[in-house]
Amino acid sequence: MGSMDQPLSSLFVEGAVRADGESFAETVWQHKYSVSNDSSIAPGGGSGGTVLLFLHTLTLGESAILSSVGGYGSPKGGGGGGGGRIHFHWSDIPIGDLYHPIARVKGSIYSSGGFGRNESGCGENGTVTGKACPKGLYGTFCVECPVGTYKNVSGSDSSLCHPCPAWELPRRAIYTAVRGGIAETPCPYKCISSRYHMPHCHTALEELIYTFGGPWLFCCLLVGLLILLALVLSVARMKFVGVDELPGPAPTQHGSQIDHSFPFLESLNEVLETNRAEESQSHVHRMYFMGPNTFSEPWHLPHTPPEEIKEIVHEGAYNMFVDEINAIAAYQWWEGAIYTILSILAYPLAWSWQQWRRRMRLQQLREFVRSEYDHACLRSCRSRALYEGLKVSATSDLMLAYVDFFLGGDEKRPDLPPLLPQRFPMAIIFGGDGSYMAPFSLQNDNILTSLMSQSMPPTTWYRLVAGLNAQLRLVCRGQLRVTFQPVLRWLETHANPALRIYGVCIRLAWFQAAPNGYHQYGLLVSSVEEEREPVNTDGGVQAELLSSVKTTDMQNESGFLREVLLTQGHQSSEGFARRKRGYRRLIDTNSIQMLEEKREMFYLLSFIVHNTKPVGHQDLVGLVISMLLLGDFSLVLLTFLLLYSISLLDVFLVLFILPLGILLPFPAGINALFSHGPRRSAGLARFYALWNITSLVNVVVAFLCGYIHYKSQSSSSKWIPNLQPWNINMDESEWWIFPVGLVLCKLLQSPLINWYIANLEIQDRTLYSNDFDQFWQ
Repeated sequence: MGSMDQPLSSLFVEGAVRADGESFAETVWQHKYSVSNDSSIAPGGGSGGTVLLFLHTLTLGESAILSSVGGYGSPKGGGGGGGGRIHFHWSDIPIGDLYHPIARVKGSIYSSGGFGRNESGCGENGTVTGKACPKGLYGTFCVECPVGTYKNVSGSDSSLCHPCPAWELPRRAIYTAVRGGIAETPCPYKCISSRYHMPHCHTALEELIYTFGGPWLFCCLLVGLLILLALVLSVARMKFVGVDELPGPAPTQHGSQIDHSFPFLESLNEVLETNRAEESQSHVHRMYFMGPNTFSEPWHLPHTPPEEIKEIVHEGAYNMFVDEINAIAAYQWWEGAIYTILSILAYPLAWSWQQWRRRMRLQQLREFVRSEYDHACLRSCRSRALYEGLKVSATSDLMLAYVDFFLGGDEKRPDLPPLLPQRFPMAIIFGGDGSYMAPFSLQNDNILTSLMSQSMPPTTWYRLVAGLNAQLRLVCRGQLRVTFQPVLRWLETHANPALRIYGVCIRLAWFQAAPNGYHQYGLLVSSVEEEREPVNTDGGVQAELLSSVKTTDMQNESGFLREVLLTQGHQSSEGFARRKRGYRRLIDTNSIQMLEEKREMFYLLSFIVHNTKPVGHQDLVGLVISMLLLGDFSLVLLTFLLLYSISLLDVFLVLFILPLGILLPFPAGINALFSHGPRRSAGLARFYALWNITSLVNVVVAFLCGYIHYKSQSSSSKWIPNLQPWNINMDESEWWIFPVGLVLCKLLQSPLINWYIANLEIQDRTLYSNDFDQFWQ
């Protein structure tokens, strides 16, 4: 049909186009032969004819037949006819972007040979051919080469479609079909996901790494940039904070023993600016609140007044005063609920919330005593009129509060207020609870300084307090039996030898035990004579220390142990024995093993974040912290780029479990480094340390996301060739590099933060001197 000059524009076949060879006796399609049994004639089948088509396009319907088969031979021995030839001579085959299919074949095309008497007698098959196809196309109907192959020569044989070079196909890429077939290499491809970027199908992280020359060069550039930025931060910190505020050895003035080594204590200059004489001359007694001021156990006062104030208060009115104080100090249920929720989501925020609510409670207590309460419990008319007989204060950590009782001036009692020797033995309770955020400390104030100055020079007392606080900050909750021992040794080697010349002795003791196991620790101050005074068993005083906190004779009606009484007068050994019996909780090297320690769930974290001795070199420590802080933030960003190559869900999981915990250490650290004042800087640095440890939860989530993805993809990605070394991506074994790097970075930051805080809080390293003379010089 058609001709080379006048080809058919299109051919539609719905019926049959046949050029079949003739079969014996009947047509091939009926498969019937009629030869007599006695006939010797055995004719063969005829060969198929030729179908030659000159055309542009062909459409062969579902029921259409294009046939050139050979005819069937005789069963008596005639062979089958050979198949014919069917040839398509395509005219103007479209190529490239203009390509469209030139044949739509749904029907059948036959060119087989006819059947003979047996299998050896079948005719040869015919041929179905087409014009040679241009580049990119193959086959009789000139279709596109399969995806992943190319054809750069003319012809119709399928072997001319060669596989594309494997080394030209990036990982995470698949070949794509091109209109008109692929005629040349490289073969076109696309990335398997929109998260990968052409032409190398790299993740966003890999794009960044290879933009700067590959992993090794990128690491070198990153480290250099971190060092440069850390130096810039250090210079900016010195300019912003000021050289005068940077910690360093504080020289003492000649002829003065003013100690500046502990920022939480008032310096002598500050103390001298206040008039302490008026308060100390009228001070009668300091009564400490019981409880650690938590949401589950708030501050509270005992209903029974101590012996020291029974002469200046009305007991009935005092009980009403205690009820009102305890009601104000108690927390609402929703405050504890918010704290519990924040503890689960972000513990540093829970700590901030707790401190804020503690501060509000202290402010309410002060306002109540200062202006709202009519001081009706006091016997002094002048104190009731001027509202000057009571004063509520607390330590800086807001864990220990106390009420000071003062004389009004109209009591006309010559024995009041008692002098320091008449107050012996006197209890001074430590603030804090031995935790990282609230270490034990002896809070000094004007009243305490004035009282102690009755027996010793103020400079000696200040040095003693500074040295004691330096030792107490190393005491760790959960390890009291071990960490209290250096404090006991320091009291025996440094404190008491210097105080004995003033007739004073101090001992470590615990006070105010609660049913939940919480204890208050502090000092028991007494005279040297009282400590040496022999006490017989008839007086009821036992020389050994109490081995258990569950002393039934010290319990009051509320179920708590009563506050240790600061008894007055010790003219007789019986009186001292009575007071001594109230303190049967001294701590020494023998009884310290009997302390009951309660270890919390996060006890192991105390080995990472804990208070240490100062190491000096604060500028260098700050520089290294700046480098690690910047490195931490850089690794966080790189980890997010890494997780983005998996899915956005993993990014959200890491970001919000715990909420923003992985991002907040950086601003917390910058805030700590650039804050003014050693005390504020130390507090913010502790807060930064909390965020640093809390963010490990987010890093663990990132690790789990990477591990799960790696395991799920390992089987499906076996067909993908291995990456080159250091080709960092989440599909390979290097997926753990950034999460592990973050863990190491945070673990390295922890001891540096501990040193940084120690350098801020202890600027005089002689406080830890083992030499007695060097400490007291």
